[in-house]
Amino acid sequence: DSGIGRAVAVLFAREGADIAIFYLEEEESDARETREAILAEGQRAVLIPGDVCNYASCHYAVEHTVKELGKLDILVNNAAYQENVKNVEDLSLEQFDRTFRTNIYGYFYMIKAALSHLNPGSVIINCGSITGMQGSKELVDYSATKGAIHAFTKALALNLVDRQIRVNCVAPGPIWTPLQPAAKSADAVAVHGQHTPLKRPGQPEEVAPLFVFLASEADSSYITGEVLPVVGGMPLGG
Repeated sequence: DSGIGRAVAVLFAREGADIAIFYLEEEESDARETREAILAEGQRAVLIPGDVCNYASCHYAVEHTVKELGKLDILVNNAAYQENVKNVEDLSLEQFDRTFRTNIYGYFYMIKAALSHLNPGSVIINCGSITGMQGSKELVDYSATKGAIHAFTKALALNLVDRQIRVNCVAPGPIWTPLQPAAKSADAVAVHGQHTPLKRPGQPEEVAPLFVFLASEADSSYITGEVLPVVGGMPLGG
């Protein structure tokens, strides 16, 4: 409903897709703004409040999407929770559990709920992170979930390849989204992205085209099981 998710939804709509948005109820105002942007592109937009941490809620979201839009071709898993913690001993059990339930359990729940509606040619796109490749000193739990998402993507792609369902992952670096000021100190936000070779954070609109590319059978039919970074020129090992 905001940040990368909004940019992806609007760009998909610009390419002719109808969109269902699954969002936390307290983010209703953001979801409504995104819906207006989708409608402005001439496409349908379905808003579904709920919580990816709850499987029943994920199942409802999928079934409601199919009921309203007639089918489901593309699943984008993008929900995330992060909160910086300087010392690992201060990382609470509650935060660790919430991060995992949102960032990796939620992806599994959505995929499990959606698979019966996905057909040959359908696509699953997960949102990973550079933290899943390099780690992050103050994001131990978040980094762990993003690494799990990367491995999950690769394994799931192999599992679904015979069903002709492609699975890929976009791994952004420092992107300017509402998640940053919500999770970081003002000092950290002020220098967000400045350590990259491009000397700035990326914008959600600079990440969204990769999601559309990965969803396009015409453009990426030979790509599955990949984790594709968008990191402002930062060198990555491997």
